[in-house]
Amino acid sequence: MTKKYIVNLSDEEIIKLEKILTNGSLPAKHHKFAKILLTINESQGRCIADFKAQLSTGVSDSTIARVRKKYAGGGLEKVFEKKFTPRPSRRKFDGDKEAQLVALCCSKAPKGYSNWTLKLLSDKVVELGIVESVGKETIRETLKKTKLNLGKK
Repeated sequence: MTKKYIVNLSDEEIIKLEKILTNGSLPAKHHKFAKILLTINESQGRCIADFKAQLSTGVSDSTIARVRKKYAGGGLEKVFEKKFTPRPSRRKFDGDKEAQLVALCCSKAPKGYSNWTLKLLSDKVVELGIVESVGKETIRETLKKTKLNLGKK
């Protein structure tokens, strides 16, 4: 099987990778990538099959292929760069929505009820279109955060 991406390390890159392997304060992932790159290096007439690289480094063939591809796409910097994965906010209630919830809590309870319950509030918030869906626990946590006490006076 022919390799899609060939790794030919320069002498400076080899020195950098060997330095990474001897440095104990770097993350284990850096050590793993350095060991993979040094193992699959094809410069100086060396050629090692990926299955032998798997055995000597202890990683899967897909990891070796991924490291090959990253190196071909941008060198050592690309292999060791940290991938940024944005995480969407998990908060259902931002400032405006929270204010609407508090205003709803302070309003008169629906007909047939003396006080708002968490279930009633969650249903009403969805009905009014403030949020698409919400559980009563989220309502409780939000109201607790605002220190709003709906207890009897």
